[in-house]
Amino acid sequence: MNSTTTTATLRLARPALRLTRETATFPFVALPTRPGALPIEVTLLARLDRGAGTGMCRDMMARQGRHGRFIDALDEPSAKLGGSDFAKGDATALYSFGVGQGGHPFHRHAGHRVFTAVSGSAGAQLRFSSATPQEIAHDPVAFVRALRHVDVPPDCLFTVRFSGENWHQFVPGVQEAGHPAFFALSTHTNELGGELSAALRSKVLQDQGDNPSLTELLPDAVQTLLASAPVQARQVPTTVLSLGERPGGWLAAACGYYRAQAGRLGPALASVLAPLQGGGYVSELRPSRVQEQPGLPADSLLRQALAGHALHHEDYFTLVTASPAGAAPDAVAQLAGLLGSFLVHRHPGVSRMMAVRNAVVRPLGLRRSPLACPVSSLQPPTAGQAMPEGSLLFAGRYPVHASQVAADGRSAQVLLGADDRHLAFRSCVGVRCLDDGRVEYSLATRVACRNAFGRLYMALIERMHRSYIAPHLLQVAVEGIEGGAPL
Repeated sequence: MNSTTTTATLRLARPALRLTRETATFPFVALPTRPGALPIEVTLLARLDRGAGTGMCRDMMARQGRHGRFIDALDEPSAKLGGSDFAKGDATALYSFGVGQGGHPFHRHAGHRVFTAVSGSAGAQLRFSSATPQEIAHDPVAFVRALRHVDVPPDCLFTVRFSGENWHQFVPGVQEAGHPAFFALSTHTNELGGELSAALRSKVLQDQGDNPSLTELLPDAVQTLLASAPVQARQVPTTVLSLGERPGGWLAAACGYYRAQAGRLGPALASVLAPLQGGGYVSELRPSRVQEQPGLPADSLLRQALAGHALHHEDYFTLVTASPAGAAPDAVAQLAGLLGSFLVHRHPGVSRMMAVRNAVVRPLGLRRSPLACPVSSLQPPTAGQAMPEGSLLFAGRYPVHASQVAADGRSAQVLLGADDRHLAFRSCVGVRCLDDGRVEYSLATRVACRNAFGRLYMALIERMHRSYIAPHLLQVAVEGIEGGAPL
C-alpha cells in the first residue's frame, strides 16, 4: 500500500527534527492515543543474523499456509493456532499472521492485540491512527492528523501491544525491495473484546472467529481521501527503534543495505562492525513546526539593528502553538520563559556543532559560547562578572541590547547580539499573542561581516545556520516550555 496524506507542505518547511537517546535495555516507545485510552506500545527485543529475517518470514508463511485453519484475506494471511475456551474461563486466542512485500490496507480490530514478530530484511514500518469513527465522520482529515509511524529495523524480533480501536497498517520498511514486512504470533487477549454484533459474538463463542471477521476497514471517505492526496512520510511523527546502530547514521545505512541484500557476509562482517556498534536507541523524528518567513515584520527591533553596515545574512523564523489552557495573554512572561528555555533545552546536534566550532576557532582568538550565535549572548553574567557594555537585563535576568513590550501586553521582543573580530550579529526573539488564542514565537538574525575572513566564515556556515541551527534552536526551546523537549 502506498502512503498518502492531506497535510499541506509548509512553504520553506524545515527538515524534520531528530532527537535520539541511547538505552541500555530494550528500545521502546509508547505512543499516546486519546485521553483515558491505552497507548500503542512497541518494543525491540533482539536482532537476527543479517538476512535471516526474510528467510524466517517466508518459511513461517509457507508453514502457515498448510495449517488447517489458514485464511488468506485482506492481504494478511493468518491461521488460528489456539482457540478460546469460554467454558473454562479462557477468552484468549492465538493466531499467526504475515504481512508480505506489498503491505496491507489500513484497518482495525474489535479487541485488544498483543503480537511478537520477526521483521524481514528490509525492516518494517508500523503506521497507526487513533482517530475515532466520530472524528472521521465529522472530518476525514482527522485520520491523517492522528497518524504516527514506528520504524522497526531489518532482521529483528519485536513486540507490539495496542487497543483494537486504533487503525493500523504495516508495510516493509523499504517497499519494492522484495522483502516481507514481518511474520507474527498474535494474542487476542479477549476474543469477545470490543463492539461485536450479536451474530459475530455467537460465532466467537463457538470458537469460529477469525481475523477477517474481527477486522474493520477504513470508511470510504478516508480511503477516498488517502487515494487522492499523497501523505509525505516526513510530515508524520516517526519513532525509529534500533539495536546497535544509531538511527540516521552511515553505519545504520550500510547495515540496512547489506541486510536488504540478504546479509551473506555473516559472522565476518559482524566481527568487523562489533567495535563500532553501541547500545539500543530510540530516535524521535518530529515534523518541523518552524516556518521561515520572507521578511521581517514592520515593528521588529531587528530592522534598526546594525544600521549603516553592509548586511551579509538575514533570516526570520516563526513557530505558532496553542496557548496554555486558561492562561491570560502575557507576552512578557512567555518571552521570559522562551529565553530561559534557550539556555536549558539545547538541541544535542547543535551543541555538538558548537563544541567543534569552539575548538576550531580557539587558536584564532574568536568569541566562544556553548550556545549558537542567535542566542549566544543570552548567558546571564556570573557572580562578579560585569554586564556587557550597552546591555540591560530583561525580566531581571537576561542580558539584551533592547526590549519592547506592546501597551496591551500581547507582544514582546528583545534584541540580542555580540560583536566579534570577524563579524557582528544581532538576533530578535519575540512572542506575539494572536487573536485566535494561539501564540507566535519568533527568532530572527542579522549578520554584518567585518572583514574577508568573516565573509568566508559566513559563506561556509550560512546554509547550515538557515536550514538546521536556527529552526532547531527555536523548535526545541518552544517544546521545552511546552514540556515536550528532553533536558
